[in-house]
Amino acid sequence: MSGCGNRASKGAYTLIVMTSGSRKAQSKRKTMVRLPCASANLRRTARMVTQLYEDALRPTAVTGPQFTLLQALKVASGASQKQLAEILGMDSTTLTRTLALLEKRGWLSAEPAADRRALRLGLTKAGEREYQRALPYWQSAQKQLKQALGEAKWNGLMEALTDTAEAIR
Repeated sequence: MSGCGNRASKGAYTLIVMTSGSRKAQSKRKTMVRLPCASANLRRTARMVTQLYEDALRPTAVTGPQFTLLQALKVASGASQKQLAEILGMDSTTLTRTLALLEKRGWLSAEPAADRRALRLGLTKAGEREYQRALPYWQSAQKQLKQALGEAKWNGLMEALTDTAEAIR
């Protein structure tokens, strides 16, 4: 795009910021461009939500993906790696890498299942302590997002996300 003085030559983001700033300066809410692709909207939102949680977890030694795995192991203790991958919607390669990090830190327990073909995964005492230590930071991010959306939108979002995952599974 050439020219830098008129609005027609600016990108969509610049135009939104310029027009929203001139309309209601007192409004804290920024206008987002509604993209025509569900994947693009979900990925953008996922990046922004991930950053919110990562920022909250920063004082701990736990990253967002590690916390998600600690949380899943807490909720689904005794699950196999295959079951855990299904619960989280992850491919086994990515899950294996994250599990290896938890194991290296001493947070992961793995016991043979009854049929010995799979391992039952869970948290060690150290893993449980780390989960409990990171939990208040995660709860802070969760509360911030929930307050930003309001109760009705929060509940709708959680339902829509679960319904979407189930629909495409």
